Amino acid sequence: MNKKIAILAGDGIGPEVMTQAIRVLDAIATKFGHKFEYTESLVGGAAYDKHQNHLPQETIDVCNNSDAVLFGSVGGPVDKQHEAKWANCEAKSILALRKAFNFNINLRKMALYTEIASLSPLKPELLSNGLDIVIFRELLGDVYFGEHTQTEKNGERYAFDSGSYTESQIKSIAEYAFKVAKTRSKRLISVDKANVMAMSKLWRQVVSEVAKDNSDIEYSDMLVDNCAMQIIKNPSQFDVILTSNLFGDILSDELSVLSGSVGMMPSASFSSSGLALYEPAGGSAPDIAGKNIANPIAQILSASLMLGYSFNMLDEAKIIDEAVKATIVAGYRTGDIYTKGANEKMVGTKEFTDQVIAFISK
Repeated sequence: MNKKIAILAGDGIGPEVMTQAIRVLDAIATKFGHKFEYTESLVGGAAYDKHQNHLPQETIDVCNNSDAVLFGSVGGPVDKQHEAKWANCEAKSILALRKAFNFNINLRKMALYTEIASLSPLKPELLSNGLDIVIFRELLGDVYFGEHTQTEKNGERYAFDSGSYTESQIKSIAEYAFKVAKTRSKRLISVDKANVMAMSKLWRQVVSEVAKDNSDIEYSDMLVDNCAMQIIKNPSQFDVILTSNLFGDILSDELSVLSGSVGMMPSASFSSSGLALYEPAGGSAPDIAGKNIANPIAQILSASLMLGYSFNMLDEAKIIDEAVKATIVAGYRTGDIYTKGANEKMVGTKEFTDQVIAFISK
């Protein structure tokens, strides 16, 4: 099978972990007789250096002509956010890309490897059943795309943000989330703030209507403040979480910490057109860029999601997942997941990937 993949490595650690993900994809291509055609294009600060634009038209064109998009990360140092290269970099690149292609559905997957469970901030007894959670976050509504005003009113500083949702926006992601829930343990919790917010009242109404057409799924609603507490108190109760843009942004970051490192969580963004974008859930980490110490797992697992969801290469995706797990079981660790255990070997970004590829090639 031949597939065209747009490669948008971006900034910080993006290029080096992307290099490792491509190496893994090449190993899969060799093993299964596929051909992956990669077209690299600039985004974020890297694009600004050449085009004075964080998302140039040629990058959009490359995505349009591809079967899927593999994205790295964007953004620069905290102390340089005032510079034109980095000011609003994420909003002008990844958020703009989501809007340009109507990537309205975001999936993030959090799995806890028992071999590094000690890195999780939770007590061991809360992790005894293991964790495998998928969270769906709507990407194109809510306060991220509303009106934002900061001014003065009645002699004092004043700020105003607005957000909105349409029935069709909510229905689109709800139907997709229920579809994925059918392939897992058939449990879905929808998270909102329906006791206060009008957007959440509509959210609950629409999701409940979709639930009626999916009676084989165990469905319930949960308020977001309770959900944030329950993720810490009893995380194993969750399988599929469905929520809005703002709540999903916060809760998915909370979930990422439970795995022991932000470098472990892959994500996918889908649109009705069929094109999808895959990226690590973590940031660009410019402070460790170029040092061969970044954790490549989230980028590699994002490539695995791409094979499974966009290309229907389920066996290939499974092998990548198993290879990553086997590498961890064998004791190989990048610095962020190194616990100084007797059987552990701390390795670099490339060396960790070497072991993943070795398991794939067996």
